Amino acid sequence: MTCQSHCSKTSFTFLMLILLMCIGAKNVRAQAGSLPDSEVEALREIAAQLGKKDWNFRVNPCNDSSWITPLLEERPLYNNTVNCNCSYPNGVCHVVKIFLKGQDLGGTLPPAVVKLPYLKALDLNRNYLSGSIPREWASTKMEYLSISANNLTGRIDYLGNITTLQALSIESNLFSGPIPPELGNLVDLEILILNANNLTGELPIALTNLTRLKSLRISSNNFTGRMPDLFRSWKQLQALEIQASGLKGPIPSSISVLSNLTELRISDLIGQGSSFPPLQNMGGLVKLMLRSCNISGKIPPYISEMTKLKKLDLSFNRLEGDIPNFGGLTSLDTIYLTGNLLNGPIPEWIKGRDSRYQIDVSYNNFSASSAPNTCPDTLNLFRSFSGTDKSILTECLRDNPCSKDRYSLHINCGGNATTIGSIKYEADLEQGGAAKFVLMKDYTWGFSSTGDFWDVWSTSKDYIAENVSMLRMNDFELYENARLSPLSLTYYARCLAKGNYTVKLHFAEIILRNNRSFYSVGRRIFDVYFQDKLVLKDFDIEKEAGGVDKPLIRNFTAVVTNKTLEIRFYWAGKGTQDVPRRGTYGPLISAISIDSNFHPPDDRKRKIFLALGTVLLVSALVFTILGILRWKGYLGGRTSREHDLKGLDLQTGFFTFRQIKAATNNFDAANKLGEGGFGSVYKGTLLDGTIIAVKQLSSKSKQGNREFVNEIGMISGLQHPNVVRLYGCCIERNQLLLVYEYMENNSLAHALFGPEEGPVKLDWHTRQKICVGIARGLAFLHEESPLKIVHRDIKTTNVLLDRELNPKISDFGLAKLDEEENTHISTRVAGTIGYMAPEYALWGYLTYKADVYSFGIVALELVAGKNNMKFRPTDDFVCLLDWALVLQQKGNLMELVDPRLGSNFSKEEAARMVKVALLCTNPSPALRPTMSAVVSMLEGRTAVHELIMDPSIYGDESRFKALRDQFDQILETSSSDVQSLLHSTDATWIGSSSALSSRS
Repeated sequence: MTCQSHCSKTSFTFLMLILLMCIGAKNVRAQAGSLPDSEVEALREIAAQLGKKDWNFRVNPCNDSSWITPLLEERPLYNNTVNCNCSYPNGVCHVVKIFLKGQDLGGTLPPAVVKLPYLKALDLNRNYLSGSIPREWASTKMEYLSISANNLTGRIDYLGNITTLQALSIESNLFSGPIPPELGNLVDLEILILNANNLTGELPIALTNLTRLKSLRISSNNFTGRMPDLFRSWKQLQALEIQASGLKGPIPSSISVLSNLTELRISDLIGQGSSFPPLQNMGGLVKLMLRSCNISGKIPPYISEMTKLKKLDLSFNRLEGDIPNFGGLTSLDTIYLTGNLLNGPIPEWIKGRDSRYQIDVSYNNFSASSAPNTCPDTLNLFRSFSGTDKSILTECLRDNPCSKDRYSLHINCGGNATTIGSIKYEADLEQGGAAKFVLMKDYTWGFSSTGDFWDVWSTSKDYIAENVSMLRMNDFELYENARLSPLSLTYYARCLAKGNYTVKLHFAEIILRNNRSFYSVGRRIFDVYFQDKLVLKDFDIEKEAGGVDKPLIRNFTAVVTNKTLEIRFYWAGKGTQDVPRRGTYGPLISAISIDSNFHPPDDRKRKIFLALGTVLLVSALVFTILGILRWKGYLGGRTSREHDLKGLDLQTGFFTFRQIKAATNNFDAANKLGEGGFGSVYKGTLLDGTIIAVKQLSSKSKQGNREFVNEIGMISGLQHPNVVRLYGCCIERNQLLLVYEYMENNSLAHALFGPEEGPVKLDWHTRQKICVGIARGLAFLHEESPLKIVHRDIKTTNVLLDRELNPKISDFGLAKLDEEENTHISTRVAGTIGYMAPEYALWGYLTYKADVYSFGIVALELVAGKNNMKFRPTDDFVCLLDWALVLQQKGNLMELVDPRLGSNFSKEEAARMVKVALLCTNPSPALRPTMSAVVSMLEGRTAVHELIMDPSIYGDESRFKALRDQFDQILETSSSDVQSLLHSTDATWIGSSSALSSRS
């Protein structure tokens, strides 16, 4: 492939990269000459390290075309070339460029690259390489380096030593840690692409040294702090992309100096909002995106003077007022203003644009009188008008009121009509679009599609995904196609009767692959809203389903009050955007099922109901009285587990005992994962290959009907990335079994307190991620879940770790619903000593602040790598918390950090985590923060106000003895069932009780 043809076929992101190499290349074609033996041997080593097996070392790579494996010219994602420069004296050649794109190489980055001293360019883009960046690369003289779209991990510190670099791309990998200040040494750097990694920390001030930068892209990372004021040094920038970077707003006013920008993309800023940033000097802008940046005020009129502007995206802000007159910008063919507070009339210049223009003004407050009489295909007016009647979608619906109520709706998103069992799924074959509003022929449902795929040419066919592989799952007809959107996709159902509905969302990842190729390194991440309320955050289909082409059904309860139900899928800028090819991202939905939780009225039976009304009322009264007597025990009966479970509105499935028995190989001891307070846990594999964890309730367990039903009822409705997912349960043959998603890395306690030679190594970055994840899960339970839940037993054994060491809160057998009308819950004490809040352990006073206290203990254990109750450095300390309080008074918190980490941790993050933990363990519940505040502090978005507490409450002998005596008195005066529950909940109770006695 020639350099010129390659340039013409690659995306904008790499256009400048390839052009740079084309300009700087000299004599790059293979010429007759001799390649030194040392470089031939280096290529052998590179091939072995990369896992490349098709190089022919029996010929001279510089004078024989068989060296290059021919590939199709029309596939720009692929390249397999080695270029030599043979202009050196005596016909000596040297390797100057290696391009191995899209080769699915499964090895590692080759350290042997350092043995090619003349190498200027290395492109290993779109492979399956793993491992980290070799330290040997620090001494190379490369000018162009692209290792994007691989499985690479670790830090990027060594890159700062390749001071000759002019273009660097590490997009779509798993690199972590902060951007090293040494990157500021790359003073010749013109292109820097860091998108779609796990980079953290603040942007170093040393980046101001990169004064030659022309393209900077740092989207989809986990940076912290405010967007830095670095723009003054980057006056040559032509392209700037900062989407979902983790940085806080507002956008600094110094951005105004970037007068050479042709593309500006900033989205999904968190934190403080601002007015519209000053962009008056950017007259050359071609693409402008300021999406979801919390910008308020009016759209400045000077935007209408940017004569080169082709694409404008100001969606999902708080912009208000009229839309400026953009009618004179004939090149401006795509406008997204959705999700704002814009008002006034819809301008005539918008209504007069033809189908060449895509304009989306949905979700605004325009005057209804300005609505057009038709629904144009390229003008999206969904929910664009003000007024109390939000069911008015557009003018074209006003003459189509609901003729009767509906009680169900089933849609095969992007696919044909099909019947699954007794359910008929309606076809959804309308082509999508960048600003598309679709109303089905019966006027009862439709969808709104917003956005196009940046950096590629989008057509209407790109909004429906087609699965090209052979599907082997049940109900495969629902997963052959799926509808997707680059930004926002809203399905709406009209004419629904008022009441509660069960909504099932059917997902399957049918674009990404899970084979050993670059098709598998992509990450699709998006959010889901019901009636404008967030129900799924950072949702990853492949991760949740455990692979691609695997069906995943998520169940929800939705409330319909105005005959309309809206389900919105939103891309918040996270995940990869270039795998398997540029423009692959955004939400993907396979099917939607909506069913009422109540029976529709039947007019034919109306008279019968009226005639039998009196009889039924009397019968109901009699059965109610009998039921109360039975519940109280007066009739000698007992409620069965089956009856309890059938009374639940479960959002999970039921398994047969035969299924569970087969999955666990008849509960084979080899599949036993562990023993909990309520029974054994086994690993199992279902027939479809899904790996599960089965919790078998022991016959001696104190968890009876109440706790078993409680756990199922609570966790069945919970959907959060940091809460363990319940697949279902089994209640056959007097068996009580819960079926959970399998957690590959066991519990946090196992990883944190287990043997050092264990398979799981918790570095600092992982501990920080786990701590934030637990906090997010608790914030969801306390503040975001439809059922506000107090867990009551947060500890390291109840935090499980998945394949990527993401934490998930488990074991809800002791959880309590937090009734919002009550200030606290007086309840039987249940939990684990060492993690229980003092007000709960001593007086049974339970609020969500008890979980906050327990989280504080877990956070301390994460920092120290030690168990709270089993760590006593000297006899002067009672527990880890006691020691932490003393170290806080002495101003030496770093002594608390796990010595196994050595110096490989962030002192700033460690100090922050300890301070947050000590705030959470304040003896007074009123002074403990909420979990949402904890998340904000741990992520560095909110300052931690350190509170120095007196450790004497834990360390003073007399006060500790008094507390212990008071606790013993409570146990003596409590009923036997309370004591039984306390001592059976966890073995830690017994061990800790003896420890307490020996201490006093």
